[in-house]
Amino acid sequence: MSTGYVREEPFVRLPVVLHTESQPSVRETYGFTGGHGTVLEGQLLRPPGSTPSTTGTPGARTVFVFMHPTSTLNLLPMPTALAARGHHVLCASSRYPKNDSALILEKVVLDLGSWVRWAKQDAGYERVVLVGWSGGGSLSLLYQAEALDPTITHTPAGDPVDVAGAGLVPADAIVFIAAHLSRAETLTEWMDPSVLDEADPSRRDPELDIYADDAVHTPPYSPDFVATFRAAQRARNRRITDWALERLDALRNDPGPEQERPFLVHRTMCDVRWLDPAVDPNDRRPGWCYLGDPRTANVGPVGLARYTTLRSWLSQWSLEESRASGARNAARITGTPVLQIENSADDAVPATHNPTVAAALATEDATYEVIAGATHYYVDQPEHLARCLELIENWAEARGLIGP
Repeated sequence: MSTGYVREEPFVRLPVVLHTESQPSVRETYGFTGGHGTVLEGQLLRPPGSTPSTTGTPGARTVFVFMHPTSTLNLLPMPTALAARGHHVLCASSRYPKNDSALILEKVVLDLGSWVRWAKQDAGYERVVLVGWSGGGSLSLLYQAEALDPTITHTPAGDPVDVAGAGLVPADAIVFIAAHLSRAETLTEWMDPSVLDEADPSRRDPELDIYADDAVHTPPYSPDFVATFRAAQRARNRRITDWALERLDALRNDPGPEQERPFLVHRTMCDVRWLDPAVDPNDRRPGWCYLGDPRTANVGPVGLARYTTLRSWLSQWSLEESRASGARNAARITGTPVLQIENSADDAVPATHNPTVAAALATEDATYEVIAGATHYYVDQPEHLARCLELIENWAEARGLIGP
């Protein structure tokens, strides 16, 4: 039996609702709001009695905006801890809260643009700091790159989406924390390459089935096997992309009512890193991933891209088609202060991802920090959470982003 409780908090939670443009002909969101325009929900966390123009309150003229493509993040330790220290924090959602099955990443960029504009023009904040946590990291990089140099006019499926003409307001700074390169790149490194038939996941290549009881290859894995495994993962992603493009083209040439098609992607939680700590080493727990036992997660109902659509696959999961590549967008960002925080025991973000983003960043004001022993969510790690908050505050104060 579940129980509820009331938690006293040293800040105020204010619900925020934005209404934006109407839905397209192909419905992407479920329920009332899906038929009556796009509704964005968020929570503004701020000290009691404070306003954006209050002087003398830390962060009063600055708001830290947390946004993930499909989560609101208002219950996670980081935003609530930041608000508890007297800062103003906006936990913003996209039009796809808690359901990314039909998510179009370009529209999430527009949603983030609506929140940044609201924070500056309506709420009265002078400065906006994007806090890209986990999947929000690549979103923040894509947003800032497009705000500085707008280019997107269509989704990868060819549907019009006027990001270039949306007048995105650039953020004043970015915090990239416990974040990966992109959803597409992370999914590809987690796809089970042993799957031979997308319609029948029980048909597998024994040479690549690392989770089998009688696996041909066991840890420690040789560099040649790891290279073969990675190539097969990329090939599987490419096969699904080719199929999605072919199916979408066929639907467009069919006079019938079907405009979109949902589908399942089986076995998407499989990575040699989780079984062999010597592959891209960090301080993570061996034989474990952020969803628990990776063998169980691989065949369970929860996993990256498990339920998706043709258009959504191309936009957020396709290695070749998605525009959210962290390194590519990092190279487009100039003049923006960026703080990267890597958690050395992260069990979700691959150890190679943060250094890749750091090497690609074009801005001259880039800071890189590592919190030794910290996991993805800071579960039972209050000292690491406190260290993360300290890093953010010191960095922001040094740049005049917070303070009187």
